[in-house]
Amino acid sequence: MRLARIAHPGGVAFASIEGDGDDAQVLEIAEHPFGQPNFTGKRWPLADVRLLAPILPSKVIAVGRNYAKHAAEFGNEVPSAPMLFLKPSTTVIGPNAAIRRPDVGRVDFEGELAVVIGQPVKNVPAARAASVILGYTVANDVSARDLQKSDGQWGRAKGFDTFCPIGPWIETSIDASDLSLRAEVDGELKQDGRTSDLVHKIPELVEFVSGVMTLLPGDIILTGTPEGVGPIEGGQSVSITIEGIGTLTNPVENV
Repeated sequence: MRLARIAHPGGVAFASIEGDGDDAQVLEIAEHPFGQPNFTGKRWPLADVRLLAPILPSKVIAVGRNYAKHAAEFGNEVPSAPMLFLKPSTTVIGPNAAIRRPDVGRVDFEGELAVVIGQPVKNVPAARAASVILGYTVANDVSARDLQKSDGQWGRAKGFDTFCPIGPWIETSIDASDLSLRAEVDGELKQDGRTSDLVHKIPELVEFVSGVMTLLPGDIILTGTPEGVGPIEGGQSVSITIEGIGTLTNPVENV
């Protein structure tokens, strides 16, 4: 199932997307998408609604240096345990919303697979991780690279408003262990990786993160980015595509 959050003529709602291309339909879900969806009976053509960020997480937990080649491109070692940092919920935007690029030196895109948690959990063993995952979406861990280097810790560099685009929807029925991940800037391929290259795999990440903090429905774990990250400037457009999920596109605006 593809779960989305939409703006429709009557307001904002969660929805399921059925079909593809010009025939795609959006079926409204009552209340929230967790558990068994309850459909209202309302539907619209996908072209008649606007896709929003598919979920509004209470927190975004990101994992640094989780692809060996990405760590190497910045001269870093791969950590023996997952290296966590948090992005504020106010970084989250949806498809086609603008990344507002502050005047803080170099700002990079980072294409990532995002894990969406489906229930309140704490201390989940890796063997049970799949049972607590709602699904997967595409993310861009936008990063103010110069601030990341100068500050030492990453809160400011990763925390500007609009620095976590996600979307276009959540795919609930997919094996995310070996998916193609590609990022383009203005149509030029920049990243071309696979989720099978994750150093710390998804079950291990769920176990590790939930051992630190309680995860709530809708919380997101960003699993890391492959090599090929680079700077973005106002006027450009970033598109990240993950096999079996879809493409997340966002324009960049200087502020």
